[in-house]
Amino acid sequence: MNVDDVVLSFTPGSLTLLNIVLGLIMLGIALDTAPSDFRAVVKHPKPFIVAILAQLFLLPIVTFALTLVLPVTASMAMGMILVACCPPGNISQVLTHRAGGNVALSVSMTAVGNLLYIIAMPLSIAFWGSLHPAASEVLRQVALDPVKMLLEIVLIIGLPFAVGLLVRAKLPEIAARAHPFVKWFSLIALVGFILVALVGNWSVFVSVLGIIVLVVTVHDAVALALGYGTAALGGLGTRERKAITFEVGIRNAGLGLGLVFAFFDGLGGMAIVAGWWGIWDIIAGLIVAGLWARHTRRRAGEATGDATGRAQVPSS
Repeated sequence: MNVDDVVLSFTPGSLTLLNIVLGLIMLGIALDTAPSDFRAVVKHPKPFIVAILAQLFLLPIVTFALTLVLPVTASMAMGMILVACCPPGNISQVLTHRAGGNVALSVSMTAVGNLLYIIAMPLSIAFWGSLHPAASEVLRQVALDPVKMLLEIVLIIGLPFAVGLLVRAKLPEIAARAHPFVKWFSLIALVGFILVALVGNWSVFVSVLGIIVLVVTVHDAVALALGYGTAALGGLGTRERKAITFEVGIRNAGLGLGLVFAFFDGLGGMAIVAGWWGIWDIIAGLIVAGLWARHTRRRAGEATGDATGRAQVPSS
């Protein structure tokens, strides 16, 4: 069976529940976002400008090019575009900390980035999808209206995000207590939807797993490299380069998968790309962060050894 023909259908009640889960995901992110995160961007705008340039413009452009050269179907190409247009994932902060990067910068960029993506995401998906020679047919088949999608995203995702920001600013203690529950409940619920999709269409997933692994691995590696390269060209320091590497390379694929069900009728190729990206993204990020941390420790050890050695050299 062609993966482009597979539709992971849900009942209207399930889709309503999914919309609630998407809202809870953004509520959880906002409950962990402090007003100071936004002020930090205003005080030091250059790293944020570099990151946004890479995320909103360069990553979709590079992704579009990859969909033309990699052996993907129309729905897979649309899935790649969707992931590239998703906001950054919060695990980028964990990876930045692991790698020894600028965590405060990562937190600030994720906070402001999620706010911008509420508007930018549906417009970017519609724009790049409509330009693609094969994926544009996917948009026509689902009759995607970018304006309607924008309004629904503002309602489903933007409103909970705004409520979360308000609660965090006015009632920080309540936000701190509610955040872990909202975060884990929404994550478990989303995983439930993924498992239902996998069980119901297991043979299809297995038949295209090889190409999906290849495509997502290449796409993710390019996204991480793009983040680092953009930060290097922007003249940023090592700790800032690490933060922007993960800010660009780590996308909120879980949210993207939810959008596949909510706005693209659960289209198989899109769901498989987004689902596997969400798994591989974490694995690749941990590998890169671990190697970076090891390199940093080794450099620090060499510097300490050199300093000690020089201190022990007797004067002539």
